[in-house]
Amino acid sequence: MNRRIFSNEFKSEAIRLANSSGVTKSQVARELGIRPELLYRWISDFGNDTKLTPARSLNEHDELIKLRRVLSRVTEERDILKKALGIFTPKLP
Repeated sequence: MNRRIFSNEFKSEAIRLANSSGVTKSQVARELGIRPELLYRWISDFGNDTKLTPARSLNEHDELIKLRRVLSRVTEERDILKKALGIFTPKLP
């Protein structure tokens, strides 16, 4: 099954129609030939913003996940080094 790609203009117009046409969002989706779930997702992702600027793009989200993993690893390494320093440092009487 091929995935259809929709332009930002199409998404923008679909959101505008869903919010201002006076019919249900499901009906707007059927008239446009898309699944209602897709229209609801676009509205969720972009809100009522017809310029289609998501709050956080997919690339930013992926980068955030990657940075959190790196931070976790670095924090763990730091804690290990602190413990090693405590073990190998001679205690003064």
